[in-house]
Amino acid sequence: MRIVRFMEMVSEVSDIWLPAHWGILVDSLVYPLAQAPYLDLLDDGTFAPEVNGPPIPVREGRLLAPVMPSKILCVGRNYAEHAAELGNEVPTEPMIFYKPPTSIIGPDQAVVYPAISERVDHEGELAVIIGRRCRNVREEDAMSVIFGYSVANDVTARDLQKKDGQWARAKGFDTFCPIGPWVDTSYDPADRRLRCLVNGEVRQDSTTALMVYSIARIIAHVSRFATLEPGDLLLTGTPSGIGPVQPGDIMTVEIEGLGTISNPVIREES
Repeated sequence: MRIVRFMEMVSEVSDIWLPAHWGILVDSLVYPLAQAPYLDLLDDGTFAPEVNGPPIPVREGRLLAPVMPSKILCVGRNYAEHAAELGNEVPTEPMIFYKPPTSIIGPDQAVVYPAISERVDHEGELAVIIGRRCRNVREEDAMSVIFGYSVANDVTARDLQKKDGQWARAKGFDTFCPIGPWVDTSYDPADRRLRCLVNGEVRQDSTTALMVYSIARIIAHVSRFATLEPGDLLLTGTPSGIGPVQPGDIMTVEIEGLGTISNPVIREES
């Protein structure tokens, strides 16, 4: 099942839109939901959505980022070749950092190249969306707290990352977390091809099978220090091949069987 956030156009002439809402995407139709999808999870983790109204053709609206997390937790250096390309060792346990929720944008929205940065990089990643509140999750139980999966781009101001010595600013700019186009609740993320293209040229081409730390290990690790809330977002790391983008470029991240998200890069207005 594919969960989306959707904004319906009322009038193309006057550019009037209805408020954003959740929905289920089936072919080219969005079936509106009565509430956030995480509230429709039963005690056993089963998803029992309540449809609220007639379906809406996708062409009559716009897909937004399909998540509204309280926090975004990310894993650094979770692919050995990526760690090596930046001259780093693979960490002995998952390396966690945060991106703020204000960094999130959806399909086709622009990533803003900050005026204070001289190098902005793409980082295609598999995203995990948490389905229920949890803490101290055992690794063998970790997959049961997942609501679904999506495609993400952990955009990074690489020069500021090196300058600061910590990653909050470099990873946290507004627009630096494109995600979408939907959350797939029945996706199997094992050994899936992950690619990132810039202007149609392949930059990253790998597989989720090469993660150093599994999704279950990551969830068990982060839930030892942070309560995970429904809708929280985990980015699982990027493979090798990261590189710079420039204003005017279009970044595309695609994951086999899951989806594709593209975002243009624009220069920050002075």
